[in-house]
Amino acid sequence: MALPPKLIAVDIDGTLLPSDGTVISERNCRALLDAEAAGIQVVIATGRRQAYAAPLIGPTGLKASTVMITSNGTVTRTLQGEPIDRFLLPVETARELCPVLRRFGGTTVFTFDREGPGELVVESLAQVRGRIAAWIDANRRWIAEINPLERAFDSGEAPVQGMVCGNVEGMRNAEEWLDTSEMGQKIEMHRTEYPLRDLAILDILPPGCSKGVALGRLAERQGIRREEIMAIGDNFNDLEMLEFAGQPVVMANAAPELARIARERGWQFTLSNDEDGVARILENVVESAGDISAVQSAEEITH
Repeated sequence: MALPPKLIAVDIDGTLLPSDGTVISERNCRALLDAEAAGIQVVIATGRRQAYAAPLIGPTGLKASTVMITSNGTVTRTLQGEPIDRFLLPVETARELCPVLRRFGGTTVFTFDREGPGELVVESLAQVRGRIAAWIDANRRWIAEINPLERAFDSGEAPVQGMVCGNVEGMRNAEEWLDTSEMGQKIEMHRTEYPLRDLAILDILPPGCSKGVALGRLAERQGIRREEIMAIGDNFNDLEMLEFAGQPVVMANAAPELARIARERGWQFTLSNDEDGVARILENVVESAGDISAVQSAEEITH
């Protein structure tokens, strides 16, 4: 049996959050705090940018120093906003992507590491609303429309990431085309799929960026070994993080292809996001940590 982890990295959407709603359940919140109280470092690892993720995590009561890996590993900060790492997508690469991505019928969004309007840039709000209306409503005050999208880079400021969303087939085609083109050497891609909604999101990042790479940098700084790390996720953008962690855990509601990979590799599964699967795992971890601590205390007394 694996020893209790020293660090647990947890995804947000489809993992901590329920399928409908933006409030982390009381049980999940309590489990996060119990893990923290047991001396386990909790890390939030999400495809969301910091401004979109922090309001969800703040109410859990986790420490302000909690590390948040955001934008799929491009930016790492604490919950209170202290910078740790940041990587940028070169301006010329971002500009070159604009006409390419239009071919696949998706909607392209670029994210800049700034606060306020223009943090998110789209070419047409009307086009985006048709696909992800709830996302538009939640982010409206940060979104700027620039048409054509190439003009978003006229100032010379580089984005932290691009994102194109559309139907599953279209985004798979976009990923395959980019991967086999010259552009494939200039970017990193991570796909998130929601088959029941026929919606897929293809995140386009600076080369070498992923949740897994960011988690690896953090672990190296802190002297934590891979086998001492647990990661919990549900989608393809969690794959590198799950592969890096010595104790990968996949949600019961995981994307079918990710679930297949997890079964083939013998990874652990937990309950779905709507059944507080994160809490189920964390409760077991904390209980195990307590049992081991009790045994060690007893051994110290007898010796």
